[in-house]
Amino acid sequence: MLYNLARNPSFKGSNGSGSRVYGLIASRLSDLIDDVRRVEVEKDDKRELLTLRVSGRDGTFHNARALSDGTLRFLALAALELDPEFKGVLYLEEPENGIHPARVPAILSLLQDIATDVNEAIDPDNPIRQVIVNTHSPAVVAQVPEDSLLLAETINVQKNHKSFDKVSFRCLAGTWRTELPGTRVISKGKLISYLSSVALKTPEDWTVATADNPPRRVIDRAEVQMALFGADR
Repeated sequence: MLYNLARNPSFKGSNGSGSRVYGLIASRLSDLIDDVRRVEVEKDDKRELLTLRVSGRDGTFHNARALSDGTLRFLALAALELDPEFKGVLYLEEPENGIHPARVPAILSLLQDIATDVNEAIDPDNPIRQVIVNTHSPAVVAQVPEDSLLLAETINVQKNHKSFDKVSFRCLAGTWRTELPGTRVISKGKLISYLSSVALKTPEDWTVATADNPPRRVIDRAEVQMALFGADR
């Protein structure tokens, strides 16, 4: 798929050699692994074989079989993000699997780039896509945009003299989702308890939220920082 994408003449800026596409993939992969300089797909016409290869600073290439599952998943997602033909819904279970905790922001940024930018017009560079992930990781929950977060929980329902469990989704207060009829809001206690084990930046690194710079991530919420770090923060 990556080989065909690199040689797709309809891809904006493609020069036919694939160098631009491979360069974009390598740049994205460097967000995950510091020691990445080149990505390429080597074609063996005699054996009718395509081999994905990645090289580091020393110029040594490593075939895909030598890469971790997390790295391969990241590469596949990076290719999807560039593919103008990819449309629809992408569902990913626990995207943090195989990813170093310090690199979780890189995978979340990539997933957000795959999804349609609702602030831009739909066109070949902004196709209709939706990304849905599920996670049990507080590090992921803390860093997703506030209006993208839904908490799933099981509730018991009584109907027609029968009792059964069903899933219920809750959102954060103050987001556009609360304007929808029947929306349930996450309680502060549930949110704080779920994030209490997150390792966060030091207070000196925090960005103070203002009217011109509203909090975007869950962890930027004033009530979350207050509960985790105390009133002096």
